[in-house]
Amino acid sequence: MSITASMVKDLRERTGAGMMECKKALVESDGDLDAAAEALRMSGQAKADKKASRVAADGKVVINRDGDKAVIVEVNSETDFVAKDENFVAFADAVAAAVLATGTTDAGALAGESIDGGKSIEEARTELVAKVGENISVRRASIIDNAGSLGYYTHGARIGAVVTLEGGDDELARDIAMHVAATNPVCIDASGVPAEALETERRIFSEQAAESGKPPEIVEKMVTGRVAKFLKEITLVGQPFVKDPEQTVGKLLEAATASVKSFVRFEVGEGIEKKEENFADEVMQQIEDAKKND
Repeated sequence: MSITASMVKDLRERTGAGMMECKKALVESDGDLDAAAEALRMSGQAKADKKASRVAADGKVVINRDGDKAVIVEVNSETDFVAKDENFVAFADAVAAAVLATGTTDAGALAGESIDGGKSIEEARTELVAKVGENISVRRASIIDNAGSLGYYTHGARIGAVVTLEGGDDELARDIAMHVAATNPVCIDASGVPAEALETERRIFSEQAAESGKPPEIVEKMVTGRVAKFLKEITLVGQPFVKDPEQTVGKLLEAATASVKSFVRFEVGEGIEKKEENFADEVMQQIEDAKKND
């Protein structure tokens, strides 16, 4: 059977696969569009399975809001190049929209949710892997719901933060979200600092202060001062506000008769151990391997 350009076009629009892949699938299926589409789907799944073990530590953070509810999602790729690809960006946006519509935040459960065109997120992900040639993963998602003030901020595509306030307004919440994105505080205030972490810091400060040889009462004051400084550095309300370092976030909130109820911050790839590759070493290894095979 003769494979026409219109048949290839139809299959490309249906599957998103490359032109040569579509033509090959149509030839092998003797022009059967459904069979060719199924073959491409299976091929895409095979490619996705093969790439699944590769580390995806780049990608994009997407924030979507509807009324009192906002979602923040991280979708990963292997490289920054693919993270900027329009197909990847569209997929990440579609995932965020699905989280907002369904309320599903578990990555495993999200795989079965539907997005544009009725296909599942997993089907769309598999097709995208085949198209861009990299491992793609939906890493995490969170839903933030607040009847009061809610603001969010994204720094490029790599960092995003959402903040909810008691009192204040959305503009103030956005300013605080910008601050959270920039400084990555551990918690809102001292009450949120884990006791073990605080005890560890206190012990380290005590050992350092004791080496000074000063009297015990002076050492205790030194430790107290260093702990207080540590808490200011890691807590949101204790940090100097990024837009006005002359005042702390706590003072800013106090002036607006507001307080932070919650914040969520995602940064692409945080916590993922990414293999460091040396291109020169890789080329030299290939040359050595070639010599051995000669």
